[in-house]
Amino acid sequence: MSIDRLINALVTITLVELMVAIGLGVTLGDVISVFKTPRLMVQAALANYVCVPAAAVGLLLLLHTKPMIAAGFLIVAVCPGAPYGPPFTSIAKGNVAVSVGLMVVLAGSSALVAPLLLYWLLPLMSRSEALDVNAAKMVFTLLVIQLLPLCAGLGVRHWLPNMARGLLKPANLLSTFLNLSVIGLVLVVHFETLMAIRPLGFAGMLALVLAALAAGWLLGMPGAGNRKAMAITTSVRNVGVSLVIATGSFPGTPAVTATLAFALFQTIVMAFVALSWGRLTPAIPGSMTSS
Repeated sequence: MSIDRLINALVTITLVELMVAIGLGVTLGDVISVFKTPRLMVQAALANYVCVPAAAVGLLLLLHTKPMIAAGFLIVAVCPGAPYGPPFTSIAKGNVAVSVGLMVVLAGSSALVAPLLLYWLLPLMSRSEALDVNAAKMVFTLLVIQLLPLCAGLGVRHWLPNMARGLLKPANLLSTFLNLSVIGLVLVVHFETLMAIRPLGFAGMLALVLAALAAGWLLGMPGAGNRKAMAITTSVRNVGVSLVIATGSFPGTPAVTATLAFALFQTIVMAFVALSWGRLTPAIPGSMTSS
């Protein structure tokens, strides 16, 4: 097995396990609460599937980014629903219930929406290079390894809550181990490319994180706690899904490196933002109408 196939296999296993773990820790009530607020659904879709991808395309074109590197950044930009959203929202003293519901809905919907966005947007980055993706194959793959495991975890939590509580801690520990293993392997394989990132590249990544943060805040529901939840959930993109797409569609290319670089960068920046936000503001009650 080649190193690229090994990375792809490990990333796939990690995503499946992560989706199951997320499902085990979330109640159907968390998900239903989001569906009961159509305005929240529409604004979350606008922030995550319109504003962030549009900002990414604009920045990549402005900076004249090389096609394969641009593909990696764009992949992360179209993949919301990261599991770090709720804990970061809690640290920032935002509305965790809203963040949890948004995370699950966005993680599930991205299995359908992310491949379609890439199919439409990647040609804008291509120049003379072929950046074609098989959207139908990608949708099927993400449905199988992302949406189905998520639904399985939710089902266990709903019908077998005691079993879910017992499985949650070991599932989270395994998820942490697998994520660290994936990051470590990709870092080793693509170390030289990562070290070649220029200051302008980091400036572009910071600009995209800030644009996502602003889009989430402006499109959040009224109330500081709710706006924090939307802002943080929108800003932290889904590393697992991004790596599955990158390693499956562009194995062994700078696209994988760019995907990992932005994923790590945005996680570090948003951890700092959440800590700073939490220290600067008092706790906010957890209702969707809190202010």
